[in-house]
Amino acid sequence: MIHINIYLSKKPEFCINNINQSLQRMASLFISPENQLQRLNILLNDLERLQAMPIAVLTSPPRPKAWSIIEIIAHLNTSYGLYVEKVDRALEQSPDKETENEPFKARTWQRFVINGQRPQGNIRKWKMKTLKKFEPLLDLKNMGPSEVNTVFQIFIGYYGHLRNAILAGRKKDLSKVKVNSAIGPIVNFYLPECFEFLICHTERHWVQIAETEQRVREPFIA
Repeated sequence: MIHINIYLSKKPEFCINNINQSLQRMASLFISPENQLQRLNILLNDLERLQAMPIAVLTSPPRPKAWSIIEIIAHLNTSYGLYVEKVDRALEQSPDKETENEPFKARTWQRFVINGQRPQGNIRKWKMKTLKKFEPLLDLKNMGPSEVNTVFQIFIGYYGHLRNAILAGRKKDLSKVKVNSAIGPIVNFYLPECFEFLICHTERHWVQIAETEQRVREPFIA
């Protein structure tokens, strides 16, 4: 069997362990942009490892009705895409500040929602069925390098937007404007809470990516 090992130089646990170390410092949910940027950088750095994977690994579901790695990335793209205009509008409406913000304390209901997304170690707690509008719509049988690269580039663009939004918010009063979550007004966020939710949601799915990789990569290693 052909040996395919170009993407195995860094184990998925490396990224997950780094995420967990950062999450431990967030237990009280006093949200700081520095912590969020650090965790975002961990994810974006690990994305380079995912991009080096063989197409067959990226597009292979670990079991029937489960998502492949590239479908998980596409789901994150779909989810974040619903927040772009909300974030831009909230930043535009937030007044400027001369000094950078202190850590932001998440409110009780928002903290509960955020913690529902936050992975616990290498475990995704509270697994839930994905709403239709968040499901990835990819034709895995016809995905080649170009199609896979497009999914990755959309992710890089969206999460570059998130990084820029966090940076822009450092000198904004973010306690004045709320945004509704993608599921509606049952959950609303101030921007620091919104950023935290989005990052925790991504970290949750990065654990899923690690689980998926572990299951599907074995046939490709002799």
